[in-house]
Amino acid sequence: MNEIQKNISLQEYNTMNLAVFCSKYLEIENENEFINHLESITNNEDILFLGGGSNILFTKDFEGLVVKNNIKGKDTIRETDEWVELKVGSGEVWHDLVMYCVRRNWGGLENLSLIPGTVGAAPIQNIGAYGVEVKDVLTQVEAIEMETGKKLLFDNKACDFGYRDSVFKRELKGKVFITSITLRLTKTNHNTNINYGAIQKVIQLDYNNVISIENISNAVISIRQSKLPDPRQIGNCGSFFKNPIISASLFESLKNDFPTLPSYPVIGNSSIKIPAGWLIEQCGWKGKTIDKRYGVHQQQALVLVNYGKSTGSEIKTLAMDIQKSVFDKFKVEIIPEVNII
Repeated sequence: MNEIQKNISLQEYNTMNLAVFCSKYLEIENENEFINHLESITNNEDILFLGGGSNILFTKDFEGLVVKNNIKGKDTIRETDEWVELKVGSGEVWHDLVMYCVRRNWGGLENLSLIPGTVGAAPIQNIGAYGVEVKDVLTQVEAIEMETGKKLLFDNKACDFGYRDSVFKRELKGKVFITSITLRLTKTNHNTNINYGAIQKVIQLDYNNVISIENISNAVISIRQSKLPDPRQIGNCGSFFKNPIISASLFESLKNDFPTLPSYPVIGNSSIKIPAGWLIEQCGWKGKTIDKRYGVHQQQALVLVNYGKSTGSEIKTLAMDIQKSVFDKFKVEIIPEVNII
């Protein structure tokens, strides 16, 4: 069984590549190991569960216990001719899971290809891309209650999903530790979605307009690689801000002043989603570099980057400056998607 270590560098465990330390560090390989360590974990006042480190900005050293989740496993628990239910350990790498499903022609995750991070973060954040969210295929979340060590089960409704949001991010934040999720994926009659972004165009040009699970995944990977920097080469957290959702009346007002403003309808209500990257770019931030150490990515204004030796507090200040300029110009608030510590 792994033991708690002290004064550990977290630089290789955060994709922004920030040189920070934690006072205590523990790696968890399975549910039983977590339960066995539960007393020592809960005795620490500050606890941070860490997966891939791709959705976090450290502004200082973490004076508490970091629990690194390494719980693995992919098990088919139910299957018919039409669908399969797959239970996945929360420490699995998300993109590896997507590729596992794509190779088997299981539909539902292909639009979520190349999203960084681990499986356990997917329901917390209700990760999404190109018109698809994890809530669309998730049937169950298993978790351990921190106070009691009891195993809890949450069906899709109990997760109370919203846009980049869930009950695990609100009422249950810090109260449960997610150990696995279960997904229902299609084997036939796939409900594909190629209406967002450039997916349809890439499939037309590169795949002779043949729509398949593999081709959609490849198209998404190609698009993401053309826009988003590889964190192994340039430190980044992926998309730093959520796309704001605004009222139809505010959208119409903005559209009068900014006719090229893109938009996407929000299914189920009259609100409108507008791209934060477009707002940021219109304010002149895209490609801006500060002291050659950090800034905004040249290809995607949603991505803040660390070119080396910047600090998390500097990047946080940059994010706040971006927020202010967007609000001053558009009267729209953009909210960080990244967890700022």
